[in-house]
Amino acid sequence: MKRFLLLAIPLLLSFSTLAATPWDHWRQVGRATLSWGPFEVYNSQLLTPEGHYQAQKWPQALVIDYLRSIDREELTKATEEQWQALGLLEQARKNDWLNRVEKIWPDVSNGSEIVFLADENGGQFYSRAPNSVLIQPIGEPFNPAFRDAFLAIWLSPATQYPDLRSKLIGATASD
Repeated sequence: MKRFLLLAIPLLLSFSTLAATPWDHWRQVGRATLSWGPFEVYNSQLLTPEGHYQAQKWPQALVIDYLRSIDREELTKATEEQWQALGLLEQARKNDWLNRVEKIWPDVSNGSEIVFLADENGGQFYSRAPNSVLIQPIGEPFNPAFRDAFLAIWLSPATQYPDLRSKLIGATASD
């Protein structure tokens, strides 16, 4: 039994290391829920090391906790529509971003989480399945142009969701 415990302890420690993420100890800037009609689609939060939002200051993590099932094609279509509204669709098509995200994003359901970790070099997606503690990187990192276009969906002053943006960036009445 002692031998088993000696072997199990390093294994357990390695799992806890795998579950740790760079943003685990960051502070929440803001939190918002996206609703579509009577349905809540997801809860989102923006995290930074200090808990304050400043445009183009890295790192940042956008965490999306899904409250309903959405397949990857629908996620990609919604992203395409947002980039169209922001005037970024031509850039997205030129860089093949929609095909890239559709290949890596999972189908989501209630309890799924997708995180976009943005830093000075670009950004990386992470995914956690429902009822799991493990979060894993998905796909290859994206460049800074993708990072900016993706975050613009939520954080641009021109977003289709200004109330959601205000809550995410922790805006006050004077902002």
